[in-house]
Amino acid sequence: MPETYRVGVVGARGHTGAELMRLLDDHPYVDVAFAGSRELAGEPVPGIEGLTFENVGPDDVARRDLDAVFFALPDGIGGPYIHDIADDTVIVDISADHRFDDDWVYGLPELFREKIQGARRIANPGCYATALQLAMAPFVDQIEGVPTVFGVSGYSGAGTTPSPRNDPENLRDNLIPYRLTGHNHEREGIRYLERTVRFMPHVHPAFRGLLVTTHMPLGEPTTVESAHDRLTSAYASEALIDFQEEIPTLKDGTERKGILIGGTTVSDDGLGLIVVAVEDNLLKGAAVQAVQNLNLALGVPEISGIL
Repeated sequence: MPETYRVGVVGARGHTGAELMRLLDDHPYVDVAFAGSRELAGEPVPGIEGLTFENVGPDDVARRDLDAVFFALPDGIGGPYIHDIADDTVIVDISADHRFDDDWVYGLPELFREKIQGARRIANPGCYATALQLAMAPFVDQIEGVPTVFGVSGYSGAGTTPSPRNDPENLRDNLIPYRLTGHNHEREGIRYLERTVRFMPHVHPAFRGLLVTTHMPLGEPTTVESAHDRLTSAYASEALIDFQEEIPTLKDGTERKGILIGGTTVSDDGLGLIVVAVEDNLLKGAAVQAVQNLNLALGVPEISGIL
């Protein structure tokens, strides 16, 4: 194993790209070869001495001697870059472009770690999809019926391109539902939990943070104690999953490197289970998870550069 791996970031200017750059700068096994941004080309990368943004096109990336490259681009933009990159170069795509592609590994480490280890094409999960799957996965064999998930996140999840969903004035004292059917993260939950899920996302005035409240109908009655034991047993060895008995709030997920699961509640008849999960949409929901995936692909300790 070399002392360091050469890694590039395409799309380093955005919210996720900025978080990713901060993590990589502290990573003991990574040397950042470039930070790609057309708009900021020539300007220094904030907080990273000696590194400037570069305008890197597909040919530039393909010619670089890289061990790995991250794509933190909007959906549908990364294709021309990825096409010519060497097969042995690790690619972690944070967009939704390859989450349903059988030629790529779905990068949710707590559920698919063995598949990610040594992989060279990894699709980072969506932020909501990460939270809802981790909250529900330990109970999939108990679910009977269709689970529903209420989700709310800060407006950084809407990206940097101006829209009503990332306009602070439009969001002031407001809560905006959107894509109430067929959301990509709903589709991810259905595909990888192998269970029908109904998901309703909302955006509110905070910049960052994410919360999902999952309601799971069960085939057999359970208790709060049994559900809590099942959760903690499923994730006992996971460094980035924490638990609490109280209901977490969105602020509990803000700036958190991992995910917090709590608020386990059961209906009077024992057949309705509610679990709440919170995370930072830019960290475990994006950049932290991308670094986890890089580490697993390269064979270095999974939480290198994270904790």
